[in-house]
Amino acid sequence: MSIYGNTTAAIQQPALSSSSQEGKNINIKETEGEVVQSASGTLDAVYGVGGVGRTHRRLNARHVTFIGFGGGIGTGLFIGTGAALAKAGPLGLLLAFIIVGGILWCVMESIGELATLFPTAGSFPHFATRLVDPALGFTLAISYGYCYTIAIASEVSAAAVIVSYWTDITPALVISIGLAAIFFINIMNVRFYGEAEVITASIKVICFVGLIIVSLVITLGGAPNHDRIGFRYWNNPGPFTDYNGIKGSTGHFLAFFSAFINASFSFIGVETVVVAAAETVNPHKSIPKAVKRVTYRILFFYVLGALLIGMIIPSNDSSLVSGSGNANSSPFVIAIKNSGIKVLPSIVNACILTSAWSAGNSYCYIGARMIVAMAVDHQAPQFFAKVNRWGVPYFAVLASFAFGPLAYLSLGSGGASQAFTWLLNLSTVAGLLAWMTLCICFIRFNSACKAQNINRDHLPFKGRLQPYSAWVGAIGSGIIVLFSGFSVFLKGNWSAANFVASYIGIAIYIVPFVLWKLLKKTKFVKARDTDMFSGRFDPSFVPEEVRPHTWWGKFLDWLF
Repeated sequence: MSIYGNTTAAIQQPALSSSSQEGKNINIKETEGEVVQSASGTLDAVYGVGGVGRTHRRLNARHVTFIGFGGGIGTGLFIGTGAALAKAGPLGLLLAFIIVGGILWCVMESIGELATLFPTAGSFPHFATRLVDPALGFTLAISYGYCYTIAIASEVSAAAVIVSYWTDITPALVISIGLAAIFFINIMNVRFYGEAEVITASIKVICFVGLIIVSLVITLGGAPNHDRIGFRYWNNPGPFTDYNGIKGSTGHFLAFFSAFINASFSFIGVETVVVAAAETVNPHKSIPKAVKRVTYRILFFYVLGALLIGMIIPSNDSSLVSGSGNANSSPFVIAIKNSGIKVLPSIVNACILTSAWSAGNSYCYIGARMIVAMAVDHQAPQFFAKVNRWGVPYFAVLASFAFGPLAYLSLGSGGASQAFTWLLNLSTVAGLLAWMTLCICFIRFNSACKAQNINRDHLPFKGRLQPYSAWVGAIGSGIIVLFSGFSVFLKGNWSAANFVASYIGIAIYIVPFVLWKLLKKTKFVKARDTDMFSGRFDPSFVPEEVRPHTWWGKFLDWLF
């Protein structure tokens, strides 16, 4: 089957394996179409059937895991947490990270099961098209893909700001180098992208672990100033701030709620680990492993990081809202400087620079795969699904990368820092709407399983606490989106620009849905009619992964 060309392929009755024990209820049918190179069996053999695309399976478990780490640890953690601390206070920041982290867990348990069973091109839009309504798949691809491709420019702009920490070199040169590197990585064999994520994610993880250790040293009095801080800043200026000057419990609650967008911005990106499902050698092994391990480790890092940030720097420190966009506004760096430690700020800034470039690289990949998913489901021109000899959808990569040069706009009025700030809310709202939509997809999937008497215990990966997790993920994400711009409605805070920045993401989500619904007259997919088999992966012929035998190898396998 690993050939290209127009061939007749049989979508046969599935064997009674662990991934499809209910196959005896499916009618046998013949389908004519193009047999794809990545076919593992009869169910994922034909292009366009069950979300099957032309990309090649070249990513192993290590790549997938680090793609998750890379997507989860970004500039939002290193820089954005400072503004969140200033708005919410240490306890407000910690609670926001715990709650949003819980929502992320619910989302990952939902999409992990779907992506393992249907490791299709682009994953996200196809799930919505297949399980809910083609119009929802179209709008998810537009909303999620558009905001992430736009974010390529914001991250490259952020890189230009970060470099300004060391030198006055022109930002145009930094932007040009960053864009060239992103394009080169994404147009090459997908393994290059996987290896690039392994390297950059490793740097970010090591940096963050180092920051946690340094934070512990600072708060325990081991810094050059020998000031044992402990929980001093939880008492003065206090665990919460008075949001917008509002006193009492109301002000404290609003302060806590204001940190949700910053916390969401930090967590969004972890879900992209399943976008690579169609290019993973063995998604039945790699996706569940990545979903479980990456999610727990990101949650641990972030919640511990939020706790320590609130201990090492007071929420009323003016440097937290300096708006510099580089290490100078990172709460970790501010605390390091205050404690008298030298050199480390430059090292942290280098890690933040790596983080910004890695994020831009990842966004280009995600945007391209969203476009591929649209083409496979016949919602975009078919040439976007074409691949080169390495299995890279080059037209989709070009279309995604085309938004990158918008970074040069940051050289005008306002500078690169303003360009980064403007796009933060847009990307966050798009990510939260994607979380909500994907949880809805799982709810419909669960209903289809019940309607067609499919036992989820026999699937390759079963999400925990379902469908309750999906309901919590959907409702929680929706609430954060709806109230993300609440501050503009407070007395004296109205700003048309801030209102648009907070809520235009919702319009970008709704308008394509309505237009596709009206133009194509799509219908809501009924549970009993949902296609539950095409596009499934057959792991029968996948080579067994070599298991580590040394204690060091086993430790790394457990860790990553």
